[in-house]
Amino acid sequence: MAWHRLYEKIKPYIVRIETPSGFGTGFLFAFNESKSIAAIATALHVIEDVNDWRQPIRITQHGTGKQVFLEYTDRAVRLDYKRDSAAIALAAAALDFPDKALPLLPADKVKKVGVQIGWVGFPVLSPNSLCFFQGGVSAYLQDDDCYLIDGVAIHGVSGGPVFAEMNDASPQIVGIVSTYLANRQRGDTLPGLLKAYDLTHLHDAIASIKSLDDARKKAEEQARQEQRPRQEAQEAGAGEASSSAGPQPTPATRRG
Repeated sequence: MAWHRLYEKIKPYIVRIETPSGFGTGFLFAFNESKSIAAIATALHVIEDVNDWRQPIRITQHGTGKQVFLEYTDRAVRLDYKRDSAAIALAAAALDFPDKALPLLPADKVKKVGVQIGWVGFPVLSPNSLCFFQGGVSAYLQDDDCYLIDGVAIHGVSGGPVFAEMNDASPQIVGIVSTYLANRQRGDTLPGLLKAYDLTHLHDAIASIKSLDDARKKAEEQARQEQRPRQEAQEAGAGEASSSAGPQPTPATRRG
């Protein structure tokens, strides 16, 4: 598996999310139908405080360095407290994203134990570097909708995408980095496991976006249907007015 190629392909989708209290990682996962709205995923705990206090968020796109400050009124946020996941909707033109979002693992599937997966993020040890990590799936906890992965997650990587390789050698999003479960059984911090939630929340967010698109199209169609009788009535009225006016008779010539 050529992880360096997957890393290059996923880079344009990655953002760094900064708040007054810290920073984390995020990634593009969806557009609305017209591609005027982009949806970014991250871990809930990255933005929870600022969202509660309606504070601004700064998003920096990796690679281009393009930044956008989102006030509370500039964004729509969907939160999932059970899965430590958040989806941020913003104007797509604010950042230079690729035309298509990366494919997501279908909602009814999970990666099997032993499958090798990767993840990226901005660790606090090198906060301006998009670092790559890799490990195998140790377990999938059905009741918790999360993966335990034989790998590490450092502060700042939270919210980053977990991904696997598809048959066409492109990355497929599998989950969202949440936290690192360190082993402290004997008092010392020993190697532990990465915890990453699955994509249940993102699939729900995409369904909501589609519902809004469908509602918009329905409203536009209804408006067109309501407008059509008015236009027909106006055209008919104009035709009747023109017909009633008719040609004016020419006065008879007087004879001497």
